[in-house]
This record gives sequence, structure tokens and C-alpha cells, in this order.
Amino acid sequence: MLKFFRKQFRIKFLEEGNIKKYFLYAFGEIVLIVISILLAWKINDLNEIRKNKIIELKIYDSLYEELDLNMKSLNSAIDQYANDIAKLEAIVNYVGLPPEQITQGAKDTIVHSTYSELNLLDGALNSVINTTKFEMIESNSLKRLITNYPTEIGVLAIEDEKVKKIVIDDIQPVLEKHLSLADMLPAEDTKYNAIKSFGAKSQYHLLLQDKKYQNSIVARLLHTENLLALAKKLRSRTQNIAIKLNRELGYDRDS
Repeated sequence: MLKFFRKQFRIKFLEEGNIKKYFLYAFGEIVLIVISILLAWKINDLNEIRKNKIIELKIYDSLYEELDLNMKSLNSAIDQYANDIAKLEAIVNYVGLPPEQITQGAKDTIVHSTYSELNLLDGALNSVINTTKFEMIESNSLKRLITNYPTEIGVLAIEDEKVKKIVIDDIQPVLEKHLSLADMLPAEDTKYNAIKSFGAKSQYHLLLQDKKYQNSIVARLLHTENLLALAKKLRSRTQNIAIKLNRELGYDRDS
């Protein structure tokens, strides 16, 4: 209907010989069409910006959740490494003690010197780095931190694997050679009396004199010290990324 009236107006102007009004009216129609197109583009752009912002926030949230889990793992690992170092230093100082001076506490320290594998996440980070999502992050410093983060996790994982290999391939076989696993059973539980009374006895003084054991303990001590330093460094990086994510998100979250 509107198209019909516009056409009638143009015909009327032509019949009246008013070319000027005809062209002014036609120009006005063109301007209205252009404005309508520009408005449509603008609305579409705003919708795209809104959609991209929603996607960006989801990306940040997934990254933050992954970093939060890594922070918990790193905090736990740092406490464990510090505890392991204290035990290993104590074991080094037991070397040379005669059998009668090796206390029950020393024996417990030797037997319960265990290893816990560290597992850190980088799935969300790699997902962002290897897709177009990465370009949605505005902060260049945050981009650099995110890009380097998986590599730093890899460095820590390599050192952790070295400790694992020392424990499994070097320390455990020597422990099994000289010690009875019955020592790990609770002394107060009567159902273990038979093996504790008649089973093979542990020889802690021979274990502490074993060169392979000594070298393995020292190697583990040195690598655990490296692990502790790397874990503290990575924890600092994790905190830094989390802080920058907070700024990008525009609100504070519990670290």
C-alpha cells in the first residue's frame, strides 16, 4: 500500500511538470532506504558484539575454572614437596648411624617416603590458543601469559617424571631388598602379629649403607628442590593470569 502511494506521488509531480519536487521526493526515498540499511547493519553489528562478548565471557570462565583447579593442585604439591625435602634431608643424615641409634621415627621416615604424581590441566588453555577464540582476548600481556603457560606446565611435568623414575626404578627396588613391608603394618593390630614376629626382618643399617640407595636419595632430594622452585614459579604465573582475567571480566572472584 505504501509503495502504491509513493508511486502516485511521483506520477502527480510528473503530471504537474514539477520535476524539482519529483527528484526531491525520489532523493528522499533513497535517503530513507540508505538510513534503513545503515540501521540494519548497526543492529546486526551490535548483535554480533553481544554474541562475541557472551562467548568471550564463557572462555574466560572456563579458563578461570581450570586455573583454580591448578592453583589447588599446586598449593598441595608445594606443601608435599617441602615435606618430602624435610624427610629426604633427614634420611641423608641417618647415613652412618649404627643399628641401635636408628630410632623408630627414623624407620618410619624411611619406609613412608612416598611419591605423589602432579597432574595439572591445560585443556581449556590449549583450546583457546589453537582456535580463533584467542583473538577475542583483548589484553596482550594476558595473551603472552596464556601462550607460555602450557610450556611451563610441561617443564614442571618433565621434572616430576624424573622424580617418579628415581622412586620407582631406583629407590623402591633397594627398599624391597633390605626392608620388610610388614614394617608398614600397624603395630597395635594383633592380626599382624605372626608376620611381625616370624617374618623376615628389615635391615635399616644395611639400607643406609647401600651406595645406590644413597645416590638415589640425593638425586631425589635435588630434583624435588627443583620441583618446589618450579611449582612456586608456576603458582605465581597462575595467580597472575587469574588476576588479569578478573580485570578482563570486570569483577572480582575468590582466588
